[in-house]
Amino acid sequence: MINYTLRRLLMLIPVLLGVSLLVFTIMELTPGDPVTMYLGASYTEEAYRSISHELGLDQPFLIRYGKFVLDAVRGDFGISYSTRQPVINELIPRLPKTIQLSFAAMLFAVTIGMPLGIISAVKQNSALDSAASLVALAGVSVPSFWLGIMLILIFAAKLGWFPSSYIDSWKALVLPAVTLSANTLAVVMRMTRSSLLETIRQDYIRTARAKGLKESVVIIKHGLRNAMIPIITTVGLQFGFSLGGAVLVETVFAWPGIGSLLVEAIRVKNTPIVLAIVVILATLFSIINLAIDILYAFFDPRIKTEYRRMKVKVG
Repeated sequence: MINYTLRRLLMLIPVLLGVSLLVFTIMELTPGDPVTMYLGASYTEEAYRSISHELGLDQPFLIRYGKFVLDAVRGDFGISYSTRQPVINELIPRLPKTIQLSFAAMLFAVTIGMPLGIISAVKQNSALDSAASLVALAGVSVPSFWLGIMLILIFAAKLGWFPSSYIDSWKALVLPAVTLSANTLAVVMRMTRSSLLETIRQDYIRTARAKGLKESVVIIKHGLRNAMIPIITTVGLQFGFSLGGAVLVETVFAWPGIGSLLVEAIRVKNTPIVLAIVVILATLFSIINLAIDILYAFFDPRIKTEYRRMKVKVG
């Protein structure tokens, strides 16, 4: 298990290099000049050259990218073009807010989506199954920004139950978390349903029922546990997607996370901020995928056995 984890972590290096190079190139090719945006409409050539030299923008493309990589290895993502402050100082207060929002959205999606999926599988082709499928279809189809605006109009502006923008209260988390979880809830519900339907048709499920076990025990203990592998995969991937997908939701609800910071950084072509956020999100996504692979072993003994075989071969 340790050797496998180390190999996966080493594979993260080329992934981050490729992602950072791609984003750096895109930011370089997009129109706009960060120095001009910083100085405003009226500026002198001397001021322009001074700021360009200070930010390192007068150096060639590859030298600037190589410097970013070397500094990033030490945890230094450079200086923000807009505030002239270290990038890491701007990210530290915002990253926990994005993780908090994504975790709350996943918690809501799993808490609602999995029971709906179980009910749909057990009550296949019933009215409950049709209603749950309709909920899943709506969750996949409705754009998050539209859903967020509708929730603000109903529950914030009209009913006054929750705030429409960020305040230091748990109530401020409800509407953005529900908005962010809509698509994930639908995906988790459909995956739970399809995976459980496939499992409860197996011979060992019929054997468990023939032994006289309660239906709830058969479904939860024998059926759901063996159906968890694809569900865990879906939940993990959706959690990774929610970290990046929080951009629109954070913008709609004025949530002070890295998503709203990313939008502003792209608008003013603040390359260090964009690069730092993308690298952090890619790292978190890769770590989540690794955690999912390790978690498989707790639900499928065959995978745990495979890990042991790999350990023996390495040894």
